[in-house]
Amino acid sequence: MAANQRYVHIVGWGMEVPERRLTNADLERMVETSDEWITTRTGIKERRIAREGETTATLALGAARKALQKAGVSPADLDLIIVASATPEHAFPATACLVQDALGADRAGAFDLSAACSGFLYGLCLASQAIRTGAIETALVIGSETLSRIVDWKDRNTCVLFGDGAGAVVLTARPEPGGVLACTMRADGSGGPLLELPAGGSRYPTSLETLAHNMHTIKMKGREIFRFAVRVMADAARHVVEEAGLTMDEVALLIPHQANRRIIEAAANRLKLPMERVYLNLDRYGNTSSASIPIALTEAVEEGRLRPGDHVVMVAFGAGLTWAGVLVQWAELLPVAPPTPRRRLRERTRSLAARIRSSWRRTRRYVWGLVRRLRGEPPLS
Repeated sequence: MAANQRYVHIVGWGMEVPERRLTNADLERMVETSDEWITTRTGIKERRIAREGETTATLALGAARKALQKAGVSPADLDLIIVASATPEHAFPATACLVQDALGADRAGAFDLSAACSGFLYGLCLASQAIRTGAIETALVIGSETLSRIVDWKDRNTCVLFGDGAGAVVLTARPEPGGVLACTMRADGSGGPLLELPAGGSRYPTSLETLAHNMHTIKMKGREIFRFAVRVMADAARHVVEEAGLTMDEVALLIPHQANRRIIEAAANRLKLPMERVYLNLDRYGNTSSASIPIALTEAVEEGRLRPGDHVVMVAFGAGLTWAGVLVQWAELLPVAPPTPRRRLRERTRSLAARIRSSWRRTRRYVWGLVRRLRGEPPLS
């Protein structure tokens, strides 16, 4: 494929959300609020909440497997896995590495990306650029969150907003024109205190004091965030449309970060874009941070809202403060040719071998830790 014919296409998409629903009526019994108050101010009617055992990694893995299946791409063909999340499985190892191991994607590099609600689009931009330059061929980009684990369920201004879920896309180089045409990533760190999770890092390590002051939950100044969000989402949309040499009239669909209906309506008004060309699903999921756009994209495609040749703009804003935009010309591509029986057997063997190695490492570590405890020695770090 010649360098000037290298296009980056989204060839697979998938989402995974918990089954448990938390409705506005449920929240009425938890905090001083009402369905009318939540709906009129946010547009949210319910959100999904992870149960015990459901984590950022398990949700990411579910979305990833669906996206790979849709793309007809084997985990063995992945060169890169990016997981965008504000609620990673651990500080380290990266959630992306856990997903890589579970998939058996033993050729792929993997890392987590922290840009809050803009994280998925940041990951989409970075993976697209790596593919376009020829550094890699195929990437898996995931946005996954379990925000219910860091919400203050006594704060009625924030607990009504957030939900859990994951979405994923597979990107690959293809000769057909279209795909990712323009990207923008921006930040303004001076606005960091407007939306933050104060404790748990190096500045405020976990302590009795941070726990007593409830510093491990989301803190947000909503009025300031509202004004910022409306401005930057409109700016990001205009930027990528102009960079691609198009006009807003040529945009078939806008998929914004699903944070607040009033923010989305105000941004659409700035762009002079009718709401019929804006995709909304936050009434069912709430704000799922980095997962909101890939979940919305997946549903938009499955509902037939995107057709071959359509231009779709995705825009997001988040803590940091960060914002991003991506413009894609949608294409209905033929799936990657299915593997031959010999290749399928080889891939299954490699995947099984990777899982056996991983299981053996965990078992060995557990047994060695048990031996050290029986000897009275300190546990492994």
